Amino acid sequence: MPLTEQRLLWHAVIAAFIQERLDAKLDKLKDDDPKRIELLLQHQYGAWIENAAKRVVQIQAVTHSLKPIHPDARGTNLYIEPGKLPTQEVLGSHALGSAFASDVVGNAAALDVYKFLRLELENSSLLAALLAEDECATQALHDDPMQAKALRDAFVALAQPRTTGPSSHPLAKQLYWLTDSDPCVDSHYELLAPLFPTSLAHVVHAQIQEHRFGEANKAARQACHAHKAHAGVFHDYSGLAVQKMGGTKPQNISQLNSERGGTNYLLASLPPVWRASAARLPVHNDSVFNRVFPARPEVRKTLRQLRQFLASDPTPNQETRQRRQAYLDTLLDELVSLSGELVQTMPAGWTSPTVDSEKRFQKLVRAEQLWLDPLRAELPPEADFAQEWLQMDWPAEVGKRFANWLNDELKGQWPVGDAEAREWKKALLTDEDGFKQQLRELRERLDAPHYIPIRPTHEKLIEPMQQRGEMP
Repeated sequence: MPLTEQRLLWHAVIAAFIQERLDAKLDKLKDDDPKRIELLLQHQYGAWIENAAKRVVQIQAVTHSLKPIHPDARGTNLYIEPGKLPTQEVLGSHALGSAFASDVVGNAAALDVYKFLRLELENSSLLAALLAEDECATQALHDDPMQAKALRDAFVALAQPRTTGPSSHPLAKQLYWLTDSDPCVDSHYELLAPLFPTSLAHVVHAQIQEHRFGEANKAARQACHAHKAHAGVFHDYSGLAVQKMGGTKPQNISQLNSERGGTNYLLASLPPVWRASAARLPVHNDSVFNRVFPARPEVRKTLRQLRQFLASDPTPNQETRQRRQAYLDTLLDELVSLSGELVQTMPAGWTSPTVDSEKRFQKLVRAEQLWLDPLRAELPPEADFAQEWLQMDWPAEVGKRFANWLNDELKGQWPVGDAEAREWKKALLTDEDGFKQQLRELRERLDAPHYIPIRPTHEKLIEPMQQRGEMP
């Protein structure tokens, strides 16, 4: 593009910016207000740029700022292009490269000068063009070359340090950093004055905002809560805190802080909290229904609530049935979670005598071995186990054991018997989104029949059990 045309484009962009600011101020005045003439004179092209060049000394472009440390602190701020920083193994401003937003500190009343220098043409800001000594951008400031250069020098001083050397302040933070091996020798320390990485914080804020409120993460979050498959990635920030800077006037801290509304995110920096494994093991026990399953926090909570509900002698209506079903669904979900956790965390064959050398799980009943250690069927020495698994007789036994356990837990609060046991068993074996779905996935992997027997194989029992609703 010819230089003259490029200069005219910069001139047009600048003129439009000045006119927009003028219009915003004139709209607030009446037509006969004498201030209108004063504003028109102040916003003439040359007059406004000269005034901006005088006011630019009131602000400073920075990438590392002192004010977020304490709003009343006075001292050195730094403008260092992230791409020129040494590369570190940890995350830092150097990771931004050339994709960063510089910040501005100083008199909030002069921030319009920075907005002026952020004007863009062909993906380049006016400040960047002036720093690169772009001839067309410089000529757009004034018709006189000497005056244009003087204006350019004034504006690029925005990115220059305002003091001859580093300085700190009583309200700024300082710390001694050990640089050698002996902490008892004073000369082995350097005094550091930390600055806030405002450009890095702005990028982090933008990313967290997208992850918290963006449509893509919203869809992933909904799929996660609904326990559904999703092609995307769900982002979550545990223990996220929000620090507000500047109070009701975030612009007093910096320009980027004002754009964020004073919000600064603080990621959790905490030691890990020990949590007992949810997948407890049936060590030297014949069933997970004896100690392992009842010990799960959600199971204990649900049983307590169910007992209290039944002890209140609720009216036998639809609301009671729905509430009882909700408690039952929670127990079924916990049962499916238990088996899933054991399949994922334990090695295939953990119930096998060849793997379990300490014989910790040899008392576990065969049906629960088949249920909780299904991938044992893939091991070469386990042909008999695989045959039993593929016959799919064991789910009915698991359902029976679950039903008997629940009946035992509810005795005293509710008159339970065989009819209730059949209902609990049927609820488990017909749980479409839980138990059946889990078995369906395993059957696909192990090439098993696509049905779950929930009845004895004796033909004489088929018709009565169909009438009682025990068959799918």
